[in-house]
Amino acid sequence: MKLTFLNLCSVLILLSCTQKKQESLSVQAVPIDGHVEGNIIVGPSVLNDPDRFVWGGSVVKGDDDKYHMLYSTWECGDSIPSFSNSWVLNSKIAYAVSDYPDRDFKFQKIVLRGKALEGDSTTWDAQMVHNPHVKKFNNKYYLYYGAGKDPGMQPAGSKGEHVNKRNRVQQSQCIGVIEFNNFEDLMNGKYKRFDTPLLKPRTRVKPNNIVNPSPEGTAPKPDNIIVVNPSVVQRPSDGKYLLYFKGNFYNPGWRGVHGVAIGDSPIGPFTATDDFVFDIRNEDGTIASGEDPYVWYHNTNKKFYVVLKDFTGKITTGQPGLALLESIDGIKWTKPKESFFLKKEVTLKSGDTLHVDRLERPQLLIDEDGTPKVLYSACALINVNPTQKGESFNVHIPLKH
Repeated sequence: MKLTFLNLCSVLILLSCTQKKQESLSVQAVPIDGHVEGNIIVGPSVLNDPDRFVWGGSVVKGDDDKYHMLYSTWECGDSIPSFSNSWVLNSKIAYAVSDYPDRDFKFQKIVLRGKALEGDSTTWDAQMVHNPHVKKFNNKYYLYYGAGKDPGMQPAGSKGEHVNKRNRVQQSQCIGVIEFNNFEDLMNGKYKRFDTPLLKPRTRVKPNNIVNPSPEGTAPKPDNIIVVNPSVVQRPSDGKYLLYFKGNFYNPGWRGVHGVAIGDSPIGPFTATDDFVFDIRNEDGTIASGEDPYVWYHNTNKKFYVVLKDFTGKITTGQPGLALLESIDGIKWTKPKESFFLKKEVTLKSGDTLHVDRLERPQLLIDEDGTPKVLYSACALINVNPTQKGESFNVHIPLKH
């Protein structure tokens, strides 16, 4: 009887652990400290700048116990193109720091810019740098970013003949990285910047208006035309680094698709696979359109998770917002029981709930267990595409479970 009882206890403990690993990951947004002024939110829980657009931000806790944010920003004003053009032509990466994970981030300086501003318009990242994603591996910091340059006017009669500068730069985007030891070094320009990108597209398939197209009949890979929106995680099973990215498909309309590249080091080399990841399908078999993935590994649940922007609600079979998917190996992804991560809204401490026009570029602060603690998201109350007024900001939303 004693042995049977012990065996029963062992089974119950095993079942309990198994159930814990298989629990759905769900979060609830905590109200933020801020208020509305004009077309923006201002307050401790928001990073904005009257002289610049502010967009996606990525945060890491440093050895100094401070919280360090790297974020996209660029000038605004009457002499600057509207948001939809100026991010492609002018985006830079700035640094802010706070004693707290979810408030009071203060701008320090622009730390990375297109090399054309330093006098070299020939490099792969000459025109702009964008979409920062900062990680710490093996006691060093790595800033992954997307960047591009203008390849110039295309030959008459080519598929790129009528592509304007904005779209030429947009179609040139690749993923790169800088490596640095600490944020003081970063502030002082002491970092390693590479002459070539970490990852660039293998195919360039589009019906028309495409620079340097692939030969007719080429089947597009996940890394089609561009690779952007980097997210990097180390896989516990083999120590490999997985670099997730977005490419562009046109069949016939645009949709964002995603792939993964694998490397032995945070600085590569990375080799893209042919796998489509986060590939939730529409009724017609096409991949539901999403972008801006943030991937991490949950040590207790023994799973990878991704939060990404769901353009149409097709990924969650709900409404547009932020979607959640999960994976055992980082390659094959499925919808969990609860696949809706957060709505496109922000709740203030006053009790007001604001339905926002943009809530994207999600980046998370994850605890040692793998549980999300804070969401950092590019946000706008209005459609910012036509504005020149810098009416965009980064919102820091605490999460509870």
